[in-house]
Amino acid sequence: MSTTDATRALEPASPAAWPIPETRRLAYFAMVVALVCAFLMELSMGAVRIPVGDIIQILVQGHADRITWERIIIQFRLPRALNALVSGAALGACGLLMQTLFKNPLADPFVLGIVHGARLAVAVVVVISGAAGTAYASRFGFLGSVSLTVAATAGALAVMLLLTAASRRTRTITLLVVGLMIGYTCTGLTSAVLHFTTEAQVKVFETWSGGSFDGITRSQLELLTPVVILGLAVAYALAKAMDALLIGENYAQSMGIQIKRVRVIAFACIALLAGSVTAFCGPIPFLGLIVAYVCRGLFQTSDHRSLMPAVALMGAILGLTTDLIIHLPWSKHFLHLDAVIGMIGGPVALWVILRRGNAQTIEGY
Repeated sequence: MSTTDATRALEPASPAAWPIPETRRLAYFAMVVALVCAFLMELSMGAVRIPVGDIIQILVQGHADRITWERIIIQFRLPRALNALVSGAALGACGLLMQTLFKNPLADPFVLGIVHGARLAVAVVVVISGAAGTAYASRFGFLGSVSLTVAATAGALAVMLLLTAASRRTRTITLLVVGLMIGYTCTGLTSAVLHFTTEAQVKVFETWSGGSFDGITRSQLELLTPVVILGLAVAYALAKAMDALLIGENYAQSMGIQIKRVRVIAFACIALLAGSVTAFCGPIPFLGLIVAYVCRGLFQTSDHRSLMPAVALMGAILGLTTDLIIHLPWSKHFLHLDAVIGMIGGPVALWVILRRGNAQTIEGY
């Protein structure tokens, strides 16, 4: 996106060029309705189908006519659905922030290796503690969840700093290759680190590495939710600065924005969101890329004050929808979360590249 186009995108909307505010409100309303429907379907559908009326009764009154339904909802499906909702919103915000900071429509925590850095840090914690997955949570409790979050955030932030240093010496399209190589390096280092733990722990870690919204404990959800809410609040507070950075650093400085400070806060926000989600869900591919790109096209604007709530809602919807797909009562096999999102994210990434035409136009994002 050129400076002129970016400036025009941030100007007040006009009926002829951009959707009027009423249209955007309708879009928000439609996404909220879709979110509620996806949430109820996530709780209703599965190996045991539970009527929506009973689900509402469980959520409102805390009990149902059948005790087995109550246990299925409270102990299994509700934590999974809340995790998908919260984590999807977090990764959607990460995708939007990263695409703006690196001025690259293909930027994403997974594509640029952010989640791989978090995964490596979690592997180090697993080796030191000798526990992984739900065993880690049961052994160390809330402090264990905090340590996982801190470690994953530190790993994600380390990769962010490497990408920042690389972005000063490379072109935008080359940065994707750099992020890919960092991801492969972190994957190799993770395998080397896991060499020092037991085979049983390695199998548990590999199961977690497949990415899943399932298996999160109540204490972990109580930690993840406020962390994500804090991260989303910070991301929204950066909206004006992100708009200015999208136009150019000179323009941002003319507005009195402290660029270095904004970048540090944004990097920390991305690391916190991506790291905390990775700590409890494993690596989730492409979700941020898909959500940010779709919302930009839907709202036809680069105004982050409009896009940030949109990517959070769309990310939550996509998280719930993909998790619903893999938990449908398939008769012969089951799907993995990374496979379902990959089937969606891969074509979206190819569409972005082909629609832009070539590397030069991607550079001008």
